[in-house]
Amino acid sequence: MQKRLLAAIPALWLGTIPHSLANSIEHQEKPVIVTATRTAQTADTALASVTVISRKDIEQQQARSVQDLLRGVAGISISNNGGMGKSSFVFMRGTESDHVLVLVDNIKVGSATSGTTAFENIPIDQIERVEIVRGPRSSLYGSEAIGGVIHIITRKGTGSGFRQHLNFGGGSFGTFEGATGMSYNGTQGWLNLTASGIGTQGFNACNGTSSAGCFVDSSDPALFDRDGYRNVAGSMRGGYRFQNGLEIETNFMQSAGKTHYDGSFVNKTVLMQQVVGGTIRYAPTTFWNFNLIAGSSREDSDNLLGTAFQSRFNTTRDNVSVLNTFTVAKDQQLTLGMDYQRDHIKSNYAFEVMSRTNWGVFAQHQANIAAHNLQFSVRHDDNQQFGSRVTGNAGWSYPLSDKFLLIANFGSAFKAPTFNELYFPGFSNPNLKPEDSLSYEFGTRGHASWGNWSISAYETRIDNLITYDARIFAPNNIDQARIRGIEGILSTQIMAWQINTNLTLMEPVDRGSGSDRGNILPRRAEQSFRLDLNREFGRYTVGSMLLVEGQRYDDLANTQKLNAYAKLDLRAEYLFAPKWRLQGRIDNVSDEHYETAAFYNQAGRSFFAMVRYQP
Repeated sequence: MQKRLLAAIPALWLGTIPHSLANSIEHQEKPVIVTATRTAQTADTALASVTVISRKDIEQQQARSVQDLLRGVAGISISNNGGMGKSSFVFMRGTESDHVLVLVDNIKVGSATSGTTAFENIPIDQIERVEIVRGPRSSLYGSEAIGGVIHIITRKGTGSGFRQHLNFGGGSFGTFEGATGMSYNGTQGWLNLTASGIGTQGFNACNGTSSAGCFVDSSDPALFDRDGYRNVAGSMRGGYRFQNGLEIETNFMQSAGKTHYDGSFVNKTVLMQQVVGGTIRYAPTTFWNFNLIAGSSREDSDNLLGTAFQSRFNTTRDNVSVLNTFTVAKDQQLTLGMDYQRDHIKSNYAFEVMSRTNWGVFAQHQANIAAHNLQFSVRHDDNQQFGSRVTGNAGWSYPLSDKFLLIANFGSAFKAPTFNELYFPGFSNPNLKPEDSLSYEFGTRGHASWGNWSISAYETRIDNLITYDARIFAPNNIDQARIRGIEGILSTQIMAWQINTNLTLMEPVDRGSGSDRGNILPRRAEQSFRLDLNREFGRYTVGSMLLVEGQRYDDLANTQKLNAYAKLDLRAEYLFAPKWRLQGRIDNVSDEHYETAAFYNQAGRSFFAMVRYQP
């Protein structure tokens, strides 16, 4: 059944494109993004492959976590270790989970020890929108942006004057959650405050069929208990625009959670994430825009066995960025920037090195010349630990008509080794080199009376991949990878049904010289298809999301296979008063059993209902 369904994906996706429609649809307002070039531009003019998820999308989809929101987005695969609040890893365009740069309000976040971001502990109620840029962006951001960038922007509030919002609900697995907040938007100032909380008893994270995958003794009765999670979070974002155009904004977000899981050595983690920052924007002249961004992100992780303390990994990343954008001629912009980053760790383990700094300078030129849209960028990074790296990007687009665009991109990128890989006592290698990559992308993008669409084909080659080397019992630069893929995205409307769909076909292959050469990289599905439907019936709104993912392997040797699966979610909404909505969703309607990481369960059929107050 699963093989037939996967084989039908391309035909099903192409079948969603209508040849004719009785009524044309209105194109959505073009969102303004900043992540792709670090300058303001509309999403449709970006040369990079971009997806923007708005607050309206979050509430319409009734997404309950960041990983829930990202699951099935074009080019993204997610691995989860057993439900809400458990470790979740995001793979973009087949690259490693630590090859994705994550920003919160322009501040780089993530653990300097593990190299990944705890998406599971970022509260979705604090998010205004998410900007996703697929493809390398090291020439603008430095390390980590091999696969792309995910920029999470906290809530600012909409409309004018004073507004409040409130939501609360509950459902399966003993889950309760809620959020409340207020916002003010004046002629010159704005302020948003939001607080949220969630608690769930969860389900058994480990399937209990093997002790190896969950790091637990198979005779331990805890292997079959429920593994809960709770989180309390708050955010603030405010700013003021002076009469002379000077704009000052500050932001703060903190999330504190505790998650339980199965393990004979560690079975509980207390995690805290915090981001604080500020931005100054000013235009000294009509051709010069100046931005100063400064902030700090922090991730604290205490690991316990029951109530007994086992380990602590606290990391802090301090960031300062200076951006100058000049209009040098008609339809030409030059951006000159500087970034400073300091990573610092505290741990009960005696790391040989506890901090390091990185300085980066970059230049970017954007131009429209004779209908050709061009973008060039180059960057030099100087890292205290591994030295210098130079990266670059080049992009081009040309409109064959006012509705059809050709696009090409080339980029190099790198990923600096983590503190764990370099300095973890007894299991590290201080001689590691950064991982390097080259990427090519060709695509088309367009719109018509029946909808919007894009198709992209890409290839990424990564050298010096860091993997465990059994010869030295430590990580080493011994691997290579080649990733080829095609992404198709379509948005249309048929018979008042809004349809959003995407298809990803990918070949993430190990190209090293070892015995695993030719194998599929772990935890990446080679095929992924997502179909979202939504329709309004007066005060009622109904929708669904179908996610189909092909088989994957949990190990590089390709001996531990994770089967393909199809998951259908249904949702409904009733506007029972002008500002009040009742929402409900049924996840995994068919009660599909599947794994995205070996030995770790995913939720079966479940229910959730929420009341939402939103002026």
